[in-house]
Amino acid sequence: MIPNKELLKNGLFFGIAMWLSSRLIIVIAMLLIAPSLPTPTNGIAATFSWNVFSAWDSIWYQIIATFGYGYTNEYGQSAVAFFPLFPLLIHLIMRLGLPYEVAGVLLNNLAFLAALIVLYFWVEEKYGTNAARWATATLAWCPYSVYGTVIYTEGLFLLFTTAALRAFDKQQYLSVALWGALSTATRSPGMALIPAFLFVSWKERRGIKAYLASLAVGLGVSIYSLYCQLKFGDALAFIHAQKGWRSSAGFDWQGWWYNLMLVVIGPVNPQSGQIREPLHPLLFTICIISGFLLWRFRHKLTSIKLICSFSLLNLILWLLGGDPYIKILLVFGGIYFLWISRKKIPLAAVIYGFCSFLLILNIGNTLSVERYAYGIVSLSVGFGLLLARYPRWGYAIIGFFAILIATFAIRFSQDLWLA
Repeated sequence: MIPNKELLKNGLFFGIAMWLSSRLIIVIAMLLIAPSLPTPTNGIAATFSWNVFSAWDSIWYQIIATFGYGYTNEYGQSAVAFFPLFPLLIHLIMRLGLPYEVAGVLLNNLAFLAALIVLYFWVEEKYGTNAARWATATLAWCPYSVYGTVIYTEGLFLLFTTAALRAFDKQQYLSVALWGALSTATRSPGMALIPAFLFVSWKERRGIKAYLASLAVGLGVSIYSLYCQLKFGDALAFIHAQKGWRSSAGFDWQGWWYNLMLVVIGPVNPQSGQIREPLHPLLFTICIISGFLLWRFRHKLTSIKLICSFSLLNLILWLLGGDPYIKILLVFGGIYFLWISRKKIPLAAVIYGFCSFLLILNIGNTLSVERYAYGIVSLSVGFGLLLARYPRWGYAIIGFFAILIATFAIRFSQDLWLA
């Protein structure tokens, strides 16, 4: 028997505890709270069933896992836009006799649990137990970790990218090739690992094995491209199919400006072109000024008062700005945070993070960008180091996350757009 104190120090136990506690909040919100709420105007009534875990992209994975791939080279949406590993694994689990919803939820949740454990041990090896705990807690409790429970690829992608980054850090190049290739077979952003690994291989003069392992990361997408060529006569079908979701690539200036206006002057005003609700921009201005004054005179306040004050301001800003506030905070705040953390976390994780953000900012719109940013594990590593130094701030952040994770879970179960 492991003594209680030793059990609490056990990384495997901590990862499971963070996974179980955060998933419990999600399951209660989706299966117990959501079905008791009125049916939303633009959504559906949540039910006590496995169906609440399947919405939006989940439908495409069900089509692929059940019927295989289809493709039209016109501008309509096609299943070929979704990478194959996740639906393939679901299909294999379904052959055991499990329905699609059960197979998808089981796969994503187990993969997400494994990702938390891999992250914990990686960070613990480099920075110690406290940093590992906070990094794991951040990844588990971030509100977009809802996508580590529903039928999406987040759990699998986080597992493979984290394992690949850890293996590269430990110079285990066969593992780098394996986990990296699996990541690019799961989602296209896994390709961001390649320039990160190549750059670090060059900068640290790691040798030919490191270069070969870095290039081998692309095997996942290469094999899928070969499949598309053989089946549809178009090796880049998965890229061309993106036209069904976005008309062009590049930085969406208009979309980001619109999101900023939603936060600053409110949801009605940008549509009318003028300020019709002066209370919203007034409250926003008061929050910004209050935040500046709190920071300016922070040394005159106790840490508890300072944390509570900033937490209240953050809650008010979220109530004012809603999803656009979280979107801007996670993407642009994430870029800034990665920059100031660049000398503290592994170089490969830093470059991977910046390459991932570069992809996110150039997809042609602002849909789902916050979810993609959550999938950058480098941010969780950085937050682990930061919150290990300031744990009281960490408790406040996790508390705010707990509120968001419950509301996000309810929204997903009601088929309301989340990210």
